[in-house]
Amino acid sequence: MKNINYNQIVEKAESYKPDMSRFLRDLLAIPSESCQEEQVILRIKEEMEKVGFDRTEIDEMGNIYGFIGTGKTLIAMDAHMDTVGVGNIKNWNYDPYEGYEDDEIIIGRGASDQTGGMASMVYAGKIIKDLRLEDDYTLVMTGTVQEEDCDGLCWQYILDNEKLKPEFVVSTESTSCRIYRGHRGRMEIKVSTPGVSCHGSAPERGDNAIFKMAPILMELEQLNHRLKDDDFLGKGTLTVSEIFYSSPSRCAVADGCSISIDRRLTMGETSDSAMEEIRNLPSVKAAKATVEIYDYAKPSYTGFTYPAEAFFPTWLIEEDHIVTQSLVESYKSLFKKEPVVDKWTFSTNGVAIMGRHGIPCIGFGPGHEEEGHAPNEKTWKSELVEAAAMYVVIPLVYLQKKQQLEAAQ
Repeated sequence: MKNINYNQIVEKAESYKPDMSRFLRDLLAIPSESCQEEQVILRIKEEMEKVGFDRTEIDEMGNIYGFIGTGKTLIAMDAHMDTVGVGNIKNWNYDPYEGYEDDEIIIGRGASDQTGGMASMVYAGKIIKDLRLEDDYTLVMTGTVQEEDCDGLCWQYILDNEKLKPEFVVSTESTSCRIYRGHRGRMEIKVSTPGVSCHGSAPERGDNAIFKMAPILMELEQLNHRLKDDDFLGKGTLTVSEIFYSSPSRCAVADGCSISIDRRLTMGETSDSAMEEIRNLPSVKAAKATVEIYDYAKPSYTGFTYPAEAFFPTWLIEEDHIVTQSLVESYKSLFKKEPVVDKWTFSTNGVAIMGRHGIPCIGFGPGHEEEGHAPNEKTWKSELVEAAAMYVVIPLVYLQKKQQLEAAQ
């Protein structure tokens, strides 16, 4: 068992702050929206090889794996490498790809959501190599694709096809360097009302699908207030995010109307229960509306398509779980203070890792949730350093705790 010099690890991480900052800015300078991540993946591969990873691989979907060590305990750390678009460029004070940097912050699209996690992971790998901290573990750091389009799809593919089967996964999504142990699930639901078109001068001859949708919208708004609550994860919610119609012309009665619903699921809610709540609304029954879950089937940048249903399960790891406690002990030993243990508001790849496959997942990452998808998105250099130190220590502390548990049995 390795002797852990926590102060040395923190000092080493601090010494690599300029390198992490440079690498992060290189990544931010490469546009990498979902299904367009190829160049950023190749840049990660280059840096992993430069700092001394034992090997790297890119799979058929386009996810990159960087391996350190050959021990029997397989541990994974994940960062998704796609970003959303820049939105209205007028809302940015800086070019979203050229970005901005001072002594404390780095600005650019993806800085918090969530490219900073990859910068910290890669330099954690370098610290492990520098200080010869390999032990009886294999650490694989993944840069995954298409998360912004379909969270968890990458890990659904990885785990369904047995590319990896780690004992646990650290998500490096932004947590403000807090420890996050779960979040609500979500669904993307489509509700459609049928209609019959006719000339707009005599609407009584037709059946207006848009009018039939109106009471459904009102009842959905009321349903949102009645959804389940959970003391830790919070309340289930729904909101209507899109509306579509079909009509022969602007001078005709609409013969179709559809809406999209973003449904967030708390503990005790399932995809079936969420669908039935909507199907049982009086307005939905009266309109003979159809209620269905969206599918996702876009090709990745490699051209590989992995179809999936747009259902992303709720997940939560216990506060006293060995993985949670390994992160708590790592944080306290490094920074000499108690960590904040909390949960995400948004959704992550944990929906597949733990939500679908039951593999323990825990979150710790640089950057702040509220920066995600916002103009002038930024992250903090101090958090890049903290995260890198944590990623070095977590496997070692976990091994210690695991051995202690095995010895006590």
